[in-house]
Amino acid sequence: MAVTIRDIAKKAGVSRGTVDRVLHNRKGVNEEVAQQVRTIAKELGFIPNLAGKALATRKQPLRIGCLLPSIGNPFFVDVIAGFRQAERELSDFGVSVDIYEVKSFDRSVHLHMIDQLHRKHYDGLCLTTIDVEPVIEAVDRLTAAGTTVVTVNTDISNTHRLCYVGPDYFLAGKTASGLLALACKETQNILIITGSFNMKGHQQRIMGFLQGLSERGLEHTIIDTYESLDDDEQAYQKTLSRLEAHPETNCVYITAAGVQGACRAVKQAGKGKNLKVLSFDDIPSTKDLVREGIITCTLCQEPHRQGYEAIQKLFFHLMNQQDPVVDTITRTFIKIRENIED
Repeated sequence: MAVTIRDIAKKAGVSRGTVDRVLHNRKGVNEEVAQQVRTIAKELGFIPNLAGKALATRKQPLRIGCLLPSIGNPFFVDVIAGFRQAERELSDFGVSVDIYEVKSFDRSVHLHMIDQLHRKHYDGLCLTTIDVEPVIEAVDRLTAAGTTVVTVNTDISNTHRLCYVGPDYFLAGKTASGLLALACKETQNILIITGSFNMKGHQQRIMGFLQGLSERGLEHTIIDTYESLDDDEQAYQKTLSRLEAHPETNCVYITAAGVQGACRAVKQAGKGKNLKVLSFDDIPSTKDLVREGIITCTLCQEPHRQGYEAIQKLFFHLMNQQDPVVDTITRTFIKIRENIED
């Protein structure tokens, strides 16, 4: 099998963009690193592949568009940082990345933005969008028209997208249930707060959690499952009303954003020390709540890597890299008060 740029990058411990710059004699790489890359390329018997030829003959720069439901959700700051790092590393090849942000899980908003992206004729798209039939059909119209699509952070069902880059949400949900079962032996009366019923990842976190509870044999009652729409004020109002109506609640499971609002309700209801709160991600406000002891644990998912890998995969595919394109599943990390700073 032919040696690829990915093989060299993996052995050298550097990005594929760095390997490209070295092999094409471009500036911006430390000379010691450059020499290491050249040595490894020679040892592995690397022969410049179709990507290099395509770069030499391509007349137009590569334009990549990204859609994120990120307005008001600080989780996506790191995803965007990953996009931008990849863009910088690939700037020598004329790669540009445009990011479009929305604050909505409404299908009309997402369909409008996908249509706008289609009209701008991007070479490739990174999409974080809702998993409903009209959107699925719109994405397949994009791919049928020749636009390469990578789904980022959450997948879309049954589309012809190139690949998915993000966490295993179902496994993360099962992990959360396992942590709860280890910490608690008594019956759990649980509120589940999700971002949107239309987001595949949010739904998978719920399904994994429920299956894990059953497999663990932990006695439980789901008091309610409701949406926050990733909005702290909605999460606060809805959680407070349910805690007041159901004082028996002893666990709150938060599958998406709205963590700060939900925890404000927990504190206002006087339950801060009397129930378990399970959340996801380690944005600054969530870290503060873990330190405070309001959140029992939070599960994290490498958002920077998601953004970075999505752009890299699009680039190498569009440059005719012949390696098979597979999903990238990012790791899940468990953080509690003792390791929240890691």
